[in-house]
Amino acid sequence: MTVNSPMNKNSVAEILIEALPYIQTLDGETVVIKFGGNAMVDEALKSSFAQDIVLLKQVGVNPVIVHGGGPQIGRLLEKIGKESQFIEGMRVTDDETMDVVEMVLGGLVNKQIVSLINRHGGRAVGLTGKDGGMISARKMKLSRDDVDQSDLGQVGEVESIDPAVVKMLDNDRFIPVIAPIGVGKDGASYNINADLVAGKLASVLGAAKLLLLTNTPGVLDLDGKLLTGIDAAETDRLIESGVIHGGMLPKVNCALEAVKSGVKTSHIIDGRVKHSVLLELLTDTGVGTLIKG
Repeated sequence: MTVNSPMNKNSVAEILIEALPYIQTLDGETVVIKFGGNAMVDEALKSSFAQDIVLLKQVGVNPVIVHGGGPQIGRLLEKIGKESQFIEGMRVTDDETMDVVEMVLGGLVNKQIVSLINRHGGRAVGLTGKDGGMISARKMKLSRDDVDQSDLGQVGEVESIDPAVVKMLDNDRFIPVIAPIGVGKDGASYNINADLVAGKLASVLGAAKLLLLTNTPGVLDLDGKLLTGIDAAETDRLIESGVIHGGMLPKVNCALEAVKSGVKTSHIIDGRVKHSVLLELLTDTGVGTLIKG
């Protein structure tokens, strides 16, 4: 089938018509997207993600990007001969490690994403949670008997979010790209999980949707079948029964907390699929799991 064949043209038209009601519904709405996993390291996936974000902005949606960068941090620490330590999946972050975190997240990774979006015709602006006092953080504490073993250093959690900078950029047709670094009352910097920052930011902004890109198809049932749409009550039951467990549990909890805090829907989507953001937001089938209140 050639590009100019009637059948191909009709297929393109049908795709556009399918997207139309979703575009209309999302016009003027904010969508917070956590960018991570394979989508951040595969060149084709990075390019398709940037194109998705630019198109969303062009049709009237306000995308806000929060990104991770754990593998990149790990590689730089390895280069300088510093061993990474983890407790319950979280990187122990001393002063030296925090310097690397700020260098990688706030500098290298953030600017790469900004540059990529701008190269595809967008107007992205890179930020960390420290800019404009956006993210106030507190030190994360783990409930363990051995205090020394439980000290994560400068790993934080969100105390509060001031969205003024993000709203200003959105209103001025810019696309905010945010590194999940907050600042404590003592002025110390804190490394915060990007999923948590995205979820809190979505709640504060009153976002229509929260999207979490993962390296999985989404939430699966006991038979390995993708659950495409579940509500908050059903999600709670799946957690209690152990169907949702392991590495998926923190993401689902983040998504669940967002919808319980006023975000209309949360989506855990397969970032390994090209144009996964557009497919999830603007088509009937999507590419992941939708969680609603």
